[in-house]
Amino acid sequence: MNPFRLRPPRRGPCLGPLAALACLLSTLATARPAMVAPEAVAFPGPDGITLRALLVLPEGGRKGVPVVALHGCGGLGGPARPMHLPAREADWAARLAASGHPVLFPDSFGPRGVAEVCHGGERGIQPENLRRGDALAAAAWAERQGWAAAGGVVLLGWSHGGSTVLAAANRVFGPVPEGLVRGAVALYPGCVRVGRALPPFDPASPVLMLLGGADGWTPARFCEALARRAGERPGPSVESVTYPGAEHGFDQPHMPVRELSGMAITPKGDGRVRMGTDAAARADALRRVAAFLARLPPGGQE
Repeated sequence: MNPFRLRPPRRGPCLGPLAALACLLSTLATARPAMVAPEAVAFPGPDGITLRALLVLPEGGRKGVPVVALHGCGGLGGPARPMHLPAREADWAARLAASGHPVLFPDSFGPRGVAEVCHGGERGIQPENLRRGDALAAAAWAERQGWAAAGGVVLLGWSHGGSTVLAAANRVFGPVPEGLVRGAVALYPGCVRVGRALPPFDPASPVLMLLGGADGWTPARFCEALARRAGERPGPSVESVTYPGAEHGFDQPHMPVRELSGMAITPKGDGRVRMGTDAAARADALRRVAAFLARLPPGGQE
């Protein structure tokens, strides 16, 4: 039996072993801790730009391993609007902060006059170039702060931000300062661009990829191939976990699966994607990320 195929019952009590397990997974995935209000901060980015970000600190002011969290194509708000955390990002921020991690959300779009890139295309703000530079600049700033424990930061991102995580950790795209990245977590990233070959991958730290088996926007098979190829050479571990039946955005806290249209850069070129919560995959992802972070050594050296 594959537990990732379970779904919570839509109505009625949690009777029977399978229904009880599904209800438990749903409860684990929805019980979110309280969160300190995010603080707006700014710091130097690549090429002279000033990046803005939202910072969520653990209660009590204790030091912790920083998590640089990289938003998806929807961004954190337009250039003329205050930043805000979408539901998914806020959910993860609350959980990470409750576990003692300061969480920094750099905004790659607003400072460049862009609100989002889901519909109109990337406008040059790609994971491999500008967003990679933003991620490393945010990591360098975070590790110098008084709330940061020594030993590097963790990169974590979703979709377009997950692709940015992989690009930032990948030394093929440029140097990664020694010890800056302790680990990297990418949720449903795009591991290859449409019509291109799988890129070389030389990560500077251990990598965990969490993928939806039914994801038609960023198909899991390319990331699975990337992980297999990485496992054939020495270096930090690259692990991929695929959740059968899970769509894009499976870790969203409360999003019924639905179809969206007019989206940019879809594999079929039709602009249509499906996304939404998968309770079992979400619960396992929360658990798996916590375990991954707990076992990471300082500086990303295994």
